Amino acid sequence: MNNKLNIGLFIDTFFPMVDGVIMVVDNYARRLSEICNVTVFAPTGRKPFDDSTLPYKVVRCNKKLKLSFLDYDLPLPSRDKEFKKILKESKLDLVHIHSPFSIGKAGVVYAKENNIPLIATMHSQFEQDFKRATHSNVLTKMMLKKIMKVFNACDECWAVNDEVAKVFLRYGAKELPKTQNNGTDLVPFDNDEEIKRLRDKYNISDDEKVFLFIGRLTKLKNIFFILDSLKLLKEQNFKFKMLYVGTGQDEEKLKDKIKQYKMENDVILTGKITGREEISKYYKMADLFLFPSVYDASSLVQIEASSQSTPTIFLRGTATSATVTENVNGYIAENSVQDFAKKIKKIFENEEQYKNISENAFKDLYVHWDNAVKKAYNDYIKVIEKYKKMT
Repeated sequence: MNNKLNIGLFIDTFFPMVDGVIMVVDNYARRLSEICNVTVFAPTGRKPFDDSTLPYKVVRCNKKLKLSFLDYDLPLPSRDKEFKKILKESKLDLVHIHSPFSIGKAGVVYAKENNIPLIATMHSQFEQDFKRATHSNVLTKMMLKKIMKVFNACDECWAVNDEVAKVFLRYGAKELPKTQNNGTDLVPFDNDEEIKRLRDKYNISDDEKVFLFIGRLTKLKNIFFILDSLKLLKEQNFKFKMLYVGTGQDEEKLKDKIKQYKMENDVILTGKITGREEISKYYKMADLFLFPSVYDASSLVQIEASSQSTPTIFLRGTATSATVTENVNGYIAENSVQDFAKKIKKIFENEEQYKNISENAFKDLYVHWDNAVKKAYNDYIKVIEKYKKMT
């Protein structure tokens, strides 16, 4: 074919569905495809998607078990002859799995059968997912044991931050996973006129602070915690506009609660915004990104916020907060609406400190995907060379 590496990325959900892990894989594949032959092995979605619009090859598993109680299905690669045939003939030099389920397992089997190196990225706090799905500690423990068997079969495991690495060590990883940070494709936005137009669009006055949340509108992301905290700020006559960007299963409940609190003039639900430059404007306009999620292991949005020198406030002890140094390049509050509100108010009492933390958020936390994937590629090379010496 040529001297380029043949890289296989394996994932159990993919476009047209969109989530953080899918965006990580897409950004890896886009950049790696400039220097490698990249194939993404993924399931078909519930809705059509034109893979020809992507700058890399996608091999879909069409056999699946429909799960009506979830928003995705269980792919069955072992029953898909065409999928198995293409995978068998793919001549991969390295397998990188991004999930420990059926397609991820197919990647593990291929790597072992073909004697090539195998890397896994640990994206999620699976214990929370399993407990929420099964309501059983026993079943959760069994499921964790199964996925750790997959991860421990890999030559190298990567975690998206230091805290997630520790979480997987607790799950039963044979050694502490290596931290491999994610990135963003956003670049600093510097058109003040556009920001002014955006403020005018939402009737944001000069004396109002702008707070932002971007993501799925679901209870999992603590969106109601945010609103409860802002209610306290409103009662203290703190002037602000809050923008929720996104859609989700709890959107209507959030709208109802905003009405109940009589905060229709303070809180705006913008709906889904997909344009990357447009998203940059929202981050740039915001004074503070609110991310009190206890569910996320790591999130691209906090890196996106840093791209526009917008600091983020987290809850103490969460995996997402592990990327920041408190009062240096971000903020951390205790897990209570009272303390979250109190912390937000305190942030803007010291404008000089706020300015320094905003600058440090950009300097310390902003990573462009070009640099993140370049580092990953260099690590691929090291893993391949190490593997060759051992075999």
